[in-house]
Amino acid sequence: MTKPFKTPSSFRSSYPSSFGTLTRRAALPLVAALALAGCGSLGTTSSSKPAGGADIHVMTSGGFTAAYNDLRPEFERSTGRSVKTAYGASMGNAEDSIPSRLARNEPADVVILARPALDALVAEGKVVPGSQVDLVRSAIGFAVRKGAPKPDISTVDALKRTLIAAPSIAYSASASGTYYETELLKKLGIEDQVKPKSKRILSERVGSVVARGDAALGLQQVSELLPIAGIDYIGPLPAEVQRVTVFSAGIASASKQPDAARQLIRYLNSPAAAPTIAKTGLEPLTAR
Repeated sequence: MTKPFKTPSSFRSSYPSSFGTLTRRAALPLVAALALAGCGSLGTTSSSKPAGGADIHVMTSGGFTAAYNDLRPEFERSTGRSVKTAYGASMGNAEDSIPSRLARNEPADVVILARPALDALVAEGKVVPGSQVDLVRSAIGFAVRKGAPKPDISTVDALKRTLIAAPSIAYSASASGTYYETELLKKLGIEDQVKPKSKRILSERVGSVVARGDAALGLQQVSELLPIAGIDYIGPLPAEVQRVTVFSAGIASASKQPDAARQLIRYLNSPAAAPTIAKTGLEPLTAR
């Protein structure tokens, strides 16, 4: 049984005003972690790559994006390797989803996405079996347009009332949206009332749709809502109906840099990376 996700108290009523890169204090243990992980000569810059230091290609889904974007620069500085990134949903047939990108044979060394979707890619031969590493646990939350009244979602009954009263609801085409569309509304017994006014969002953050005023209420992974300007984060789903998703990394079967891919995954899973990951609304699953 999955243990309850503990959302940091600072995220329950509003999202932090900024999600900057690592502080100097946080960067120091990360540099040490890179050395221990065998990630290359410290102090090497991107202009002087180590021998064989070709670009690493990463595909990452939205749930881990904020943490990844904060952590990637230190990896590049410390190893001299350039990391090229493609973003997309964990699942679905949108043109920029990770499964679609891999189906087109876009370059990939590391893929980061919801664990069930990653395991499906292993079964399809797109990811190396046994290379999967769980990075974080991610909860689902709600947001409204900045300055709008924040409806009550603190209990299951309050959530039901809020969803019924909302004039429009946006949800993602990935893990959180699949749960909302196929399970949550049924579980709450309000599918017929709520689904017709719910819109599935492809290739865009739900928060951006809410910020524009195109939906009154938005549901997505907490870590995908928090960085979006123009919205107010309300809070997570009640524990009784929460769905926690594990986001994991794996090595693409077509990787041309498998050793470098392993180095990057070790770095993302290192204890020193945990504080940066946690501040983006995720629970780190740090290697021990």
